Amino acid sequence: MTDKRGSKPGWLLVVRWVLTVAIIGVLMWSLDLSNLAAELSRFSWLALLAALVVSVFQVVISAWRWRFTAGRLGLHLPFRAAIREYYLAMFLNQCLPGGVVGDVNRAWRHGRGSGVGKKSFHAVMIERLSGQIVMALVAILACIWLVIRFPGISFQVERLLSSATGYGLITIAALLLALYLGGRAWQSMRNYFYELGSDIYQGLIHRSALLVQLFSSLIVMATYLSVFLLLAASAGTGSGVVGAVTLLALCSLLLLAMVIPLTIAGWGVREGAAALLWPLVGLPAEQGVALSVGYGLTILLSSLPGVLFVFSRPGRD
Repeated sequence: MTDKRGSKPGWLLVVRWVLTVAIIGVLMWSLDLSNLAAELSRFSWLALLAALVVSVFQVVISAWRWRFTAGRLGLHLPFRAAIREYYLAMFLNQCLPGGVVGDVNRAWRHGRGSGVGKKSFHAVMIERLSGQIVMALVAILACIWLVIRFPGISFQVERLLSSATGYGLITIAALLLALYLGGRAWQSMRNYFYELGSDIYQGLIHRSALLVQLFSSLIVMATYLSVFLLLAASAGTGSGVVGAVTLLALCSLLLLAMVIPLTIAGWGVREGAAALLWPLVGLPAEQGVALSVGYGLTILLSSLPGVLFVFSRPGRD
């Protein structure tokens, strides 16, 4: 007899793959493919290699941030193990829907190796939250710059921010409802949130943790944007101070769009956002989509070392 309970995740995976392909298909239909191919051909292999080197630094800083967060919660996490698990998480996030499956896996593997499951999940949640906070702050600054530099796009930027905010609130409400319905009792759920709040305070908000979290997340954010800049520079776009700042602002919004877990690894959503944003500042949509595709391929290539750890056993190094 077939177990129908296991069919839902499979259907979700199929739906997200179909949605990814559908969005990309619509973009290919609406764009000038010859111009898009020309934009893609302008990226140099040297820029790609430099971007891959930056991605190594990105993983090291991200793994250090995770290790720092785990340490704040009283967990042991060797630095070498953190790097290994981060690469594995990156690879899984590139292949599976939602963009968080790899992070759930590294939390589970760390909990299994350390014997403290709940704290391990909290450490990953807080480490991710630290990055999302910085990403949101940078996106807000990006919107301010774009509205000042291009007053005509204020309505579109406000709509983008309101959509992202609304989606975030809906997600939080859904998580709270799921925890409430799945809990044995309201008291146990309240106890859990008290424990989670305590861990968030210790790992993120406490004065000895906040600056470290924000600074490390800012460095990680800078590595994301550096990949865009390297590719754009090799293609001869984003030249000059104003051009570079505008490019960084647009790319910050692309990263924010990737947070929406509708497709595989942000593919389609990121390119769709680029096709909408670039014309708003007088740039061809194909240029933005090409840069988005280049970024996506770079991140995919940078995650491939994670293949080496797919069948590795969790545990302490």
